[in-house]
Amino acid sequence: MAINDSNNKIVGVPVKCVAVIFGVTGLVGKELARRLLSSSSKRQWKVYGIARAPQIKETLHNPNYHFVSCDLLNPSETRQKLSPLDDVTHIFWVTWASQFPIDSPECCEENEAMMSNALNAILPRAKALKHVSLQTGTKHYISLQEQPNAKEVSYFDEQCPRVGTGHNFYYVLEDLLQERLGGKIPWSIHRPGFIMGCSHRSLYNLVGSLCVYGTICKKLNLPFLFGGTRECWEEMSIDASDARLVAEQHVWAATNEAVQSPRGQAFNAINGSGFTWKEIWPAIGTKFGLSMESLAGSDAMFDQDFTFSSAMAQKGGLWKEIVMQEGLVQTEMEELANWGFLDVLFRFPRKMLGTRHKVDGLGFTVRFQALDSILYWIDVMRQEKLIP
Repeated sequence: MAINDSNNKIVGVPVKCVAVIFGVTGLVGKELARRLLSSSSKRQWKVYGIARAPQIKETLHNPNYHFVSCDLLNPSETRQKLSPLDDVTHIFWVTWASQFPIDSPECCEENEAMMSNALNAILPRAKALKHVSLQTGTKHYISLQEQPNAKEVSYFDEQCPRVGTGHNFYYVLEDLLQERLGGKIPWSIHRPGFIMGCSHRSLYNLVGSLCVYGTICKKLNLPFLFGGTRECWEEMSIDASDARLVAEQHVWAATNEAVQSPRGQAFNAINGSGFTWKEIWPAIGTKFGLSMESLAGSDAMFDQDFTFSSAMAQKGGLWKEIVMQEGLVQTEMEELANWGFLDVLFRFPRKMLGTRHKVDGLGFTVRFQALDSILYWIDVMRQEKLIP
């Protein structure tokens, strides 16, 4: 194997794996592309990245990376742009359509149409296809339409049955893959919790929302408050999933024949260490340069009546000022932060906690602490000049 020392790229090695990443500008898609194209990758990859729009500032500069702008809800455009990709060996589906409410029939129909259009374009021509990887989430295990039991604590594993109420588009996508692949091609399902990553193209961007909130608190000398229920503040209620871990697990399952199955293999994709917001909130505030002495004692940071939507309303103009003053990449506040999402997340009445027993038993060893994940991705947001 020859190494070009000037840019540390592998040269003189034929490309053996060709990935198509649907949702390449998202939290996991960006990291997955970076991981595959890394000089430390065990294989030489060519990567097609699919999204409707590119990054505001492209961070992937590699001759083996090819971005394709495509509206997957448009069948003719999808067929025209994706049919030529006949050398694909691995499909990674890490995107979803968010036009309709998550638990609605319309959401199911839209996401099914999007994947169906992509498969119609690629499957007939990708004769060397080896694996398909589908990313969904731990919402697989609950229905938003069920009345929750506030005292019930369940740790979901991959064998938990589907929920009978509501409309979950995750089930629709699994069934579509099962049907279209026909037991001939191995495929896997990855179910992360709340993803920690860096993107300006993600609707549910937890780290981005915290970054904008912390930056504005710093600018206006506001207290760094947690607004939500006491249960979400003091108890383990969600799983964190570092985008690095999720991307690594996608690659692990896609290239490890020992864990593959033509009937589909489901894997929870979670950090593996429980956390509470009460434990880590002070360190997050300190990361943004906020003086936490004014909130001496963790409980002083908790305010059940505080909502991010109200506190950050009308702050879009201020964010533009910060972007200009700090020389940041031009973004609207809403491209990085979703205040309604934070308000719902920190008041969510169900505990969404999974187990790692299956992946641990199969030898996948990557783990992260939630706080370490958040602090790492804050640094990445700064490196990419998205926040000061």
